[in-house]
Amino acid sequence: MQSIRCKMPALPKLMRAFAAFALLAAMAGTAAASQLYTLVNDKLQVSITDKGELASLKNLETGQNYAGSGHLWRLYYDTPKYKELQVTADSQAPKVSRKDGIITISYDKLTLDGRALDMQVRFDISLEDDFVRFSSEVKNNEPHTVIRELHYPLVANMPLPKDHKLLITDTGGQVFNDVRKEIMKRGNTAAPYRSPAQYFRQWDVRYPARFVTTCASNCFAFFSDSQGLYFGSHDPSFQDTWHGLRLYPDKAGNFTQLEAGFYKYPQCVNGQTWKCDANVIGPYSGTWHQTSKLYRRWADTWWEHRDPPAWVKRMKSWQRIILRHQYGEQFFKYTDLPGRIKNVGESVGADTVFAFGWWETGMDNGNPHYDADPAQGGDAGWKKAIADYKKNGGRLLLYFNGKLIDRESEFYKNGPGKEICYKDNTGAELTEQYRFTGMATFLGSYNARTFVVADTRDPRWQKMLLEWAARAYDYGADSVFYDQLGYVERTTNWDISGEFPIPNHRVLADKAAVLKKIRAQNMKKSPEFALGTEWLTDATAQYCDYIHIYTTTAGPNSFIDWFRYTFPEVIVSDREIRDDTDIERRVNNTVLKGLVNDIEIYRCRDLIDKTPTYQAYLAKINEIKQRYIDLIVAGTYRDTEGFTNSNPQVEARAYTNGNGMAVVVTQTVEAPQTTAITVPGYKYKESRTANGATVSKDGGKVSLGQHALAVLVYEKTM
Repeated sequence: MQSIRCKMPALPKLMRAFAAFALLAAMAGTAAASQLYTLVNDKLQVSITDKGELASLKNLETGQNYAGSGHLWRLYYDTPKYKELQVTADSQAPKVSRKDGIITISYDKLTLDGRALDMQVRFDISLEDDFVRFSSEVKNNEPHTVIRELHYPLVANMPLPKDHKLLITDTGGQVFNDVRKEIMKRGNTAAPYRSPAQYFRQWDVRYPARFVTTCASNCFAFFSDSQGLYFGSHDPSFQDTWHGLRLYPDKAGNFTQLEAGFYKYPQCVNGQTWKCDANVIGPYSGTWHQTSKLYRRWADTWWEHRDPPAWVKRMKSWQRIILRHQYGEQFFKYTDLPGRIKNVGESVGADTVFAFGWWETGMDNGNPHYDADPAQGGDAGWKKAIADYKKNGGRLLLYFNGKLIDRESEFYKNGPGKEICYKDNTGAELTEQYRFTGMATFLGSYNARTFVVADTRDPRWQKMLLEWAARAYDYGADSVFYDQLGYVERTTNWDISGEFPIPNHRVLADKAAVLKKIRAQNMKKSPEFALGTEWLTDATAQYCDYIHIYTTTAGPNSFIDWFRYTFPEVIVSDREIRDDTDIERRVNNTVLKGLVNDIEIYRCRDLIDKTPTYQAYLAKINEIKQRYIDLIVAGTYRDTEGFTNSNPQVEARAYTNGNGMAVVVTQTVEAPQTTAITVPGYKYKESRTANGATVSKDGGKVSLGQHALAVLVYEKTM
């Protein structure tokens, strides 16, 4: 055994001797069966067998071992005739060694079905304080093949404690109490016969794509109240990464054996070498907040977020409206902007309008031709409407789509649209449709508009995106917004010039690069001119002043707490409150998590005065937000840190700014609840409540019925 760490307990002399003898005997038996290569520090231990299996992945502070003695990798390659030929570790002959604090597992060749492949792989494993780094190198010298996919590292047969939940970063965070149940549900509801379900069940979790999930950050974790296991792909290239979650059958044939890890895509053709040292796994002690700290520590090595304009930081709500829809229906005219739209916004304390479909052809129609409606005065008429709206206060966010090209547009038919759009693995165009319906059934079902997707690497497209930002500024808008630049499409652009078609796995990095260029141009025009995009993903959010999220932030598994705590400087909206149902709970959640209200009545076709419950309640809430705007809107989100909450049925979150702290308190259970909020180092000043909440005079006791809300404000004393 290369490394042994053993501390004998305090026992009588005879018992210590017996225990030592038993330990040595056990070690001798283990050594005979399999040699162990071990790395250890004061927090972690990792051990690899001479067969290349993960024998130990242990938190030394708690004693929890997450390893299940399984193999660490598998690989897939294509030939001109066959796709996804699987090479597994259990049929290979590794060389395992330990030197200078690194365990190396190497393979001079691989075999498949008894045939040798001129492919070499090497895996280096090392300790870095509070996590284990798993590096990989793949060489392909096998003619007429491409190594498509590498699954590594894998923690197989994981003995996950029953109290551990799963945290993924979909929509900023999602939490699931029973990971095995969730994988079975997702694996069993996939398209029939699409996957080899007789071998395993898989939940498709992917960073950063718009897929079954849309992960905001490249990590996931299993956690309890006191410990957990963090998986992070600390990859500054922001390449596509799947967060592997599978169940394999046990001896009885039941799918109970949990495997977790990362899937990467080398696309390594003959003569090439691919390397990756991004993947880390860390057993940790503490709450889930530790996963945020691990990820943020790495993110700080590339994070380039600027401090947003003060008006963005103080933005409570926006009215998101579509002036004209794709099929021609006119919901609002330019003159409504300083009229009814402004008046209704003022009724709920929302001074910002998010304008969609303002151009002549309407929403999702004619892209990328954004020409102001000549029937309403063209550019001059639109510019005047914006100026009139902004008199005596008001902000306008102006919409453009960052990627869609309408196949019926002149840009596509007679311009460069065909040249700069995504092509699939055969060279065919990739298309998307947005099936909005009017009053009948034919349009959405049969006659939807069809779009191709622009490659943001193309200089012609980048030039146009920059021109739109300049035009938004000239119109008098306060911000330019690009839809759909915060995520990766379900499919990507392929290079078909070689023996094998090769996809672009760095679409998010490409989109981030163009957002960086736009932000630089905006800053030259005015530091107050803001930039926004849709979909929450860290690599693109760093260049934006606000994010219009997709999808809901108040669902049964929503846990945007993770992203808000990890990146508190990123301003994020809520979404999908578009009618008059379940208002108090969802609006309270928005206050609790520090989000901007996205007012999108009937999917942006009307205003909040048509939903009177929402209108009345948001007006009350925004009065509270306005009173404490420097704390619960412009302050820093601290989650549950800095205070104590005595009742776990009650949710509470803290915000700080300067010497002040605010604690937002609410609850969703039917029975009335009471809690004590204690804030060490601060003194209670005042509070405001909604929906029947009460606060004692000293601020120590808060009583809440279902969906009540209170905001308690404190001042630092030391």
